[in-house]
Amino acid sequence: MKVAYITAGAAGMYCGTCIHDNMVATVLKKHGHNVSLIPTYTPTRTDEANVSMNRVFFGGVNVYLQQKLSIFRHTPWTFDKLLDSPALLNGLARFSGATDARDLGQLTISMLHAEHGYQKKELAKLVKWLAEENKPDIVYLTNSMLVGFTREIKKALDVPVICALQGEDIFLQDLIEPYKAEALTLLRERAVDPDGFVAPCHYYAQFMADAYLNVPVDKIDVVPLGLNMDGHGVPVQKSEPPPFIIGYLARICPEKGLHILVDAFHAVAEAMGPNNVQLHVAGYLGKKDEPYLEELVNQIQASGLSESFVHHGEVTRTQKIDFLNRLHVFSVPTVYRESKGLSIIEALANGVPVVQPHHGTFPEMIKATEGGILVEPESAKAVAMGIMELLNDAEQRGHLGETGKMNVHQKFNDAAIAEQLLKVFEKYT
Repeated sequence: MKVAYITAGAAGMYCGTCIHDNMVATVLKKHGHNVSLIPTYTPTRTDEANVSMNRVFFGGVNVYLQQKLSIFRHTPWTFDKLLDSPALLNGLARFSGATDARDLGQLTISMLHAEHGYQKKELAKLVKWLAEENKPDIVYLTNSMLVGFTREIKKALDVPVICALQGEDIFLQDLIEPYKAEALTLLRERAVDPDGFVAPCHYYAQFMADAYLNVPVDKIDVVPLGLNMDGHGVPVQKSEPPPFIIGYLARICPEKGLHILVDAFHAVAEAMGPNNVQLHVAGYLGKKDEPYLEELVNQIQASGLSESFVHHGEVTRTQKIDFLNRLHVFSVPTVYRESKGLSIIEALANGVPVVQPHHGTFPEMIKATEGGILVEPESAKAVAMGIMELLNDAEQRGHLGETGKMNVHQKFNDAAIAEQLLKVFEKYT
């Protein structure tokens, strides 16, 4: 099968969606399928060998300039190509925190208008390339903010178009009015165009069907996230507590709930003694979230826990696996209803039990893996109690870690997940 797999770059950060898309494309290629992993906005960044094209459609600079200045909506394609260089686009990461909310809303509306939006020239480039050079059997859009592409792609290629759903509700909720309401209206109008959708869990399929897309839920197939298991789960000699090491691996920002975990860490340290527990944190930190982390670090220092806190920064694949293998428990207590949660799968793949809020994808994930416990959402006290439960019960901790590891390696490996997605594609071709 020939698949045009259209993904979105994340401006230079390690992004779970980019890592997942790259993994699926890699496996499908290994199984003999012709897959083009096509970046939009910026090049993708992954902690494995990157199989995406060395070309970016809807390059972030062109998209922005066409939104702001009408002259750039009519410049020659050869000129536009200069602004799509990977080095220039990756440089956008430095400015990602400075985007004005009004600009973001207007750009979202324009992208959903697609062939009628300010970026219609970029859509014409993509459709022309797909029709004349790529000629796929199916087109896969990896988030619903790209759903506006569907109409023109189907008109030019007459092939099925499938659209993935991957946490867009958080982005849409953050838009200011009147753009939020208009974006929702446009999204529902455009949701009739794709042949089908794919969601990472049943919760998110039902939620998006009802709240955002206004489509029947049976139009949405569920394919969970997967993981390349190479290097994960290799037996290592883990030090026995103390210190008992709590871990967090995710983007460092309020919505991921690091502040909740820091408060839980304070409570556990107070109960067990500061020398008997540590908090290790890793993940991407954007410029706009630097004050957030600084505030948390100041709280830790004020509590006299500086020596028990380790910030690892952004980590490579090897560093990530090493980081996870040091931990005794893992938690990313998101304040929003997470639709993905790839880092939970990564922790479990290395035998680390998890403590997660009882919302979003986590109940399904814990049921499927049997590798952790669920606690009340947005409650540092509940997270602390969950951590203490595992701290005080080494047998339960070991059982959850080993069971979770076994189930993740069996059910969430890259080949199994790629096969599930392929079956969705085959349903429409």
